[in-house]
Amino acid sequence: MEIKRARPSDIDLILEIIDQARLIMRENGNMTQWADGYPSRETIFEDINNNHGFLCTNDGGVVGYFCLMVGDNPDANYNVIEAGQWLDDKPYGVIHRLASGRKAKGIAQAAFDFAFTQIGNIRVDTHHDNVPMQRFLKKHDFAYCGIIYVSDGTPRDAFQKNIERW
Repeated sequence: MEIKRARPSDIDLILEIIDQARLIMRENGNMTQWADGYPSRETIFEDINNNHGFLCTNDGGVVGYFCLMVGDNPDANYNVIEAGQWLDDKPYGVIHRLASGRKAKGIAQAAFDFAFTQIGNIRVDTHHDNVPMQRFLKKHDFAYCGIIYVSDGTPRDAFQKNIERW
């Protein structure tokens, strides 16, 4: 699996992967996440334009997509956390819009492995109904930290792993 920056010319491929991921969510009982056209073409274009969009490729074909933002405060939605707390207040990376289609397995692992090469402190949120993602995070020693609210006001389960702490 190879990770490379997404380009505007990749948007149609990315949207296909997102559509496949949405179907997989529905098949796994997650009926509400990524509804109403989210993530949109505009959102993906913004990811790419800000150098946050990444492709997962396997044998030259696009098999996954994710957004990775890194910095002191890359996601203002993470400023307030309820029913818990973050592990620390150090700079962190955040992965959003992690999507895989049906062509390859290991997309989440590849995305997080790549993210940890960029920064050793990763925060992530996921919909409560996204059981496969929650299972992945727990299996890979992400700590459940509490609940954050995304821009539309809906809650998300928040997790963090800081390999710099050890």
